[in-house]
Amino acid sequence: MYDIIIKNGTLIDGTGAPMYRADIGIKDDKIAKIGDLQNEKGVIEIDAVDRLVCPGFVDVNNHSDTYWQIFSNPDLESLVQQGITTIVGGNCGSSLAPLLGAKAIVSVQKWLSVNNTSLDWLTMREFLEVVERKKISVNFATLVGQATLRRSILGDEMRSLSMEEVGFLAKKLAGSIKEGALGMSSGLVYTHARSTTKDELLSFAENIEKYDGVYVTHMRNENVDFLASVEESIEIARLSKVKLHISHLKVAGKKNWHLMEDALAMIARARETGLDVTFDVFPYTNTGSVLYTLLPDWATDGGKKMMLNRLKNPATRAKVVAEMKTSAVDYSKVEIASSPLNKTLARRKIAEIAVSQEKSIEDAIVDILIASDGQVIISMDILSGENIEKAIAHPASIISTNGSGYRDTHGQTGEVVHPRSFGTFPRVLAKYVLGKRLLRWEEAIAKMTSLPARKFGIKKRGELKEGYFADVTIVNRDEIRDLATPENPYQYNKGIDLVLVNGRIALQDGEYTGNRSGEVIRK
Repeated sequence: MYDIIIKNGTLIDGTGAPMYRADIGIKDDKIAKIGDLQNEKGVIEIDAVDRLVCPGFVDVNNHSDTYWQIFSNPDLESLVQQGITTIVGGNCGSSLAPLLGAKAIVSVQKWLSVNNTSLDWLTMREFLEVVERKKISVNFATLVGQATLRRSILGDEMRSLSMEEVGFLAKKLAGSIKEGALGMSSGLVYTHARSTTKDELLSFAENIEKYDGVYVTHMRNENVDFLASVEESIEIARLSKVKLHISHLKVAGKKNWHLMEDALAMIARARETGLDVTFDVFPYTNTGSVLYTLLPDWATDGGKKMMLNRLKNPATRAKVVAEMKTSAVDYSKVEIASSPLNKTLARRKIAEIAVSQEKSIEDAIVDILIASDGQVIISMDILSGENIEKAIAHPASIISTNGSGYRDTHGQTGEVVHPRSFGTFPRVLAKYVLGKRLLRWEEAIAKMTSLPARKFGIKKRGELKEGYFADVTIVNRDEIRDLATPENPYQYNKGIDLVLVNGRIALQDGEYTGNRSGEVIRK
């Protein structure tokens, strides 16, 4: 007698091997048997005829932690509705642990108002124990954020670390990996990480490699200096032998789109030399960011307080605006997603706000930053659809949301989230597997399951295999499609029929069950 039997399904086991017909018997939280179970009995029997039975999807670029959703909304329905069963947090340089100093947590303030947070942990071990007690709907693992480490020493100071400071933080990083973190992430594009030197990154990478962790980077530049950023990332991997993963590989701005082909070739060459280099990609041409990244770099030096002081100074403001006018950024593509200033700003293009206020777009941006205390999330439609296709088809790519888990009622807050938080995985299957036939089903599912699980050291997940955890997603290939749009992102998908997390049903007939059976994954 099994707890659950999934019968009559077509299995895609996650490895890239051809799909085949078989039944799955589940006992407790594990896959106990795969084969012909037609004569066996289960407490629950699921008929998966004409359905694809896959491993649960693994989202290695997720922000449900740094957006605080694992605490404010542990159901994370928009992830479960996509078939996601495991997420990795601590991305883009910011994590919720370890907190080595009073300023460590402010590394997340570009996304979250830290004044409203309540923390009862300091170490990585304590943080993971808190998440474990909270019980969320999907499995959770985390990286250590490099900015979180740096801010514990530097606070709001803008400078490079001394080698003594780097050595101290490298030891703390190693300790956090021993306590369960999968590796470290960097967010080199953000203000407080721009002073990071190659030697600092190399020292961290060598410690990560020593513990077989992964180094994940949101690179320094995703526009004109895109190739130099890719080259820097690969050089760190070459010198340290660390496993390298590039977050949301993309090049912004039409003038720079042609650089993607060179970047993909660089990654291919690095892999041919034996380096373990991968990247993740989301299937949308609009991307999310923080508004202050549109300012000249010098304007944000020293952090938010100094930035706001500069913007309030008439002479300095004039210099900022003048430099912004020479930028290659197409400001007409910029739309506000969230701001503490006024909910009515959400979904409004900055160009429209400028016209209504009879001022230049650059002046409008400065005014919005000042009025919002620097905390503004934006959306920009500045990516190439052709580049997305090239990235998805590349053998080094992994599918990931770069989003967070929400309820479909979250729109009542006035915030406009990116549709990737609701639609990423079904969109890839519907658009690039069924529609454009860019990938075979088996290839696409591997990019969503075994490839990310293996790269990040997530054991016994990402494959349908006896003895592995019973994380399972059942797909109706005739109905699979995403519904979330930039205009209305709060829409769940069609075609994800059932989701199991550790052997318990989280989604059935497309409806979230309320079961929060996710586990904390430690290295």
